[in-house]
Amino acid sequence: MRSYPRNSPQAAARVVALTVLADGHLGAQEIDALRRIDVAARLELSQEQFMSVLQAVCDDLMASSHQHWSGIQHLPRQDLKLMLDEIDDLGLRLIVLEICAALCECDQNLADAEYEMLCTLADHWDLPMPVLRTTSARVLRSVDSGAVA
Repeated sequence: MRSYPRNSPQAAARVVALTVLADGHLGAQEIDALRRIDVAARLELSQEQFMSVLQAVCDDLMASSHQHWSGIQHLPRQDLKLMLDEIDDLGLRLIVLEICAALCECDQNLADAEYEMLCTLADHWDLPMPVLRTTSARVLRSVDSGAVA
């Protein structure tokens, strides 16, 4: 995976891209939400710059997974940690986490991989987990079985 300058808009955009790709695909509702909530502008990028980072992330993930990307669980944790460490500005971390949470909920279907990515972001950056309106299937299964998520 390529690296970006610390706290750069591109480093932030890559984390957003990883989040929307966490479940293995990028759906039409997620693409619409990227534009609707103006992710590019919130990260101080043009739409073209954001899409370029998104494409680079897709290329890197496909290359590292031998042309078969099926979700964030296949990305080595050390690689993910290095990417998350490229953002150490608290304000930028909060913006990225808020954007990621909104994108994960845009289709009213919070995939387990998306939920895990949000938990990873919050935990790694020592931030509170965003309040989510949608619940992941994993959390629902834990509640149904009486376990704590």
